[in-house]
Amino acid sequence: MVEASDLMPHTTTPNSLGSLGEFGLIEQLKRQLRPRSPQVLRGIGDDAALLHHHPSTHHLVVTTDLFVEGIDFLRHLSPWRDIGYKATVANISDIAAMGAAPRFMLVGLAIPGNMTPQNIRHLYQGMQQASRPYQIDIVGGDLSTSPSGLTIAITLFGGVEPGLALTRDGAKVGDLIYISGTLGDAKAGLDLLLKRSDDPRWKKLIHRHRRPTARVELGRLLSRRKVASAAIDVSDGLSGDLQHVCTASGVGAVLQELALPISSGCRRYAKSRHQQATELALAGGEDYELLFTIHPRDRSRLARIAKAVDCPLTCIGTIVPRARGLILETRDGTHRPLVTTSYRHFS
Repeated sequence: MVEASDLMPHTTTPNSLGSLGEFGLIEQLKRQLRPRSPQVLRGIGDDAALLHHHPSTHHLVVTTDLFVEGIDFLRHLSPWRDIGYKATVANISDIAAMGAAPRFMLVGLAIPGNMTPQNIRHLYQGMQQASRPYQIDIVGGDLSTSPSGLTIAITLFGGVEPGLALTRDGAKVGDLIYISGTLGDAKAGLDLLLKRSDDPRWKKLIHRHRRPTARVELGRLLSRRKVASAAIDVSDGLSGDLQHVCTASGVGAVLQELALPISSGCRRYAKSRHQQATELALAGGEDYELLFTIHPRDRSRLARIAKAVDCPLTCIGTIVPRARGLILETRDGTHRPLVTTSYRHFS
């Protein structure tokens, strides 16, 4: 629950965390984050949340993600609401990749002394904005002091019907590889923010970086209609996340460069910077699109799902035997090894 560690900010001005105190902040968040679901029997304010759960009808799906200042975000590049929004979407996207429905969220914050109560309210407003479409309730968490930057730790609980969870290890030789939406926009948006660009031509790219979309409805339909054989969300980059699926499934893949769905804005941006849009698509993480595989016989069923979710779904390659490895079929038809250029911690 939101309690535990004492907040010890550097200042105690009337509008500071020092004047509000840990329990004052908890009470403020309790009022802001009132639960909507009748399944929340006890939310913020006790030692733990009390939830009404139906284990016989759904399997519990749980994910957790860290957003660390200086690694996962830079506070000067985005408003607090956008930082909270994106941290939440990162977790919702993991639940979507499992074909599950997100339900309850815990939030842990390690807060530096130079943040204000208003900063934190705005951070949680962004979390609420991301959660609202899926009726997710924030039911607790923890607060602590940070000696340096802000750390956001989110744990999200969801549910999926028994036997219908999507996993990374189900891809079979001959399966087709699909991706939702477009790739590379978030990476282009980050590059623009780092360059302090305010060119209105690139507004959509920056928005895609700050306010990504979690493909929950798509994941649910792929699961319920038993169309996808394997799935993952693209959070670290297409090349690396495809490798995760292939490693888990014991297969290889041929990716077609010409098939990669790249927005016109991303292509124009890459051209303006003398970059290859393909590299943005392969290396850029945080698009939070769903990468999944299907049996070729299910293409017509997938087309109906694409129409239902109003999202483009593009076939970008084929699953092949493991011995062939990961291959990129280039624009001129030649094959070369697909080099993993995604983001990796500790490297």
